[in-house]
Amino acid sequence: MKTGFIGLGAMGAPMARHVHSRGLLTAVGSRTQDRADALAAELGVRAARSAQNFADCDVVALCVPLDADVLENVAGLADVLRPGSVVIDHSTVSVDTARRAAAMCAEHGIGFVDAPVSGGVEGARNGRLSVMAGGDEAVLEKVRPVFDCYAARISHMGDTGAGQATKAVNQVLVAGINEAVCEGLALGEKLGLDATRLLPTLMAGAAANWFLDKRGATMLRDEFAPGFKNAHMLKDLRIVQAMAQSTGIRTTVIDQALADYAELVQERGLGEADTSALIALKRAR
Repeated sequence: MKTGFIGLGAMGAPMARHVHSRGLLTAVGSRTQDRADALAAELGVRAARSAQNFADCDVVALCVPLDADVLENVAGLADVLRPGSVVIDHSTVSVDTARRAAAMCAEHGIGFVDAPVSGGVEGARNGRLSVMAGGDEAVLEKVRPVFDCYAARISHMGDTGAGQATKAVNQVLVAGINEAVCEGLALGEKLGLDATRLLPTLMAGAAANWFLDKRGATMLRDEFAPGFKNAHMLKDLRIVQAMAQSTGIRTTVIDQALADYAELVQERGLGEADTSALIALKRAR
């Protein structure tokens, strides 16, 4: 199964390396050409310079930042891939974008799976991501060998767009947990609690969660090397808010998190820092 990978950032590059480790990677591409050239040289695969360089691929996976990037790449691939090939989109975008991308592919007999992931940079590096997929189940099964390269769990959530809908729910929970953990630990600091005792105590009880475990100690040391950037969280929350508003639900968590990450990115210039930098706002008073 000849596989191409487009988007070689903090998530995409390790995912592409896992595909290579299974002997499936043929070509890599990136908006930053130097990044594609470097990884291609490292792995001994083709560095793409246009969609045409993926024409012989059976599968092309995307992991790019924006809805516009997805649509641009899919439009190019749809013109060159063979009928029966498949495009996988691991980006976090809107349900509407997923459906538009699937329609473009379908016009050329190309399959499409919207398959956003969760698990952060650590999950990508360790090959332990959770994939939430939307689209035809037979198409998903066809490309499962690619998913298996970097996923601990692959869930078929329904028709096209269901993967992105699931990721929206995931991001609401992630944002809410981030709010609670950062606020709680800021309170612990103000109350003079010893972090070396506080963190393991919290992790042993009902407050235990991934963010507390992976980011608790580092945020208390003011270390914010990105696992997931504030700018990316802000982008995701804007997508989620638009989706949620159309449903009529109460969006208290989304609205608060969106305001906080907007402040971190737009007012404090912390777009490239990890989302755990949110504790800086919670310490403010």
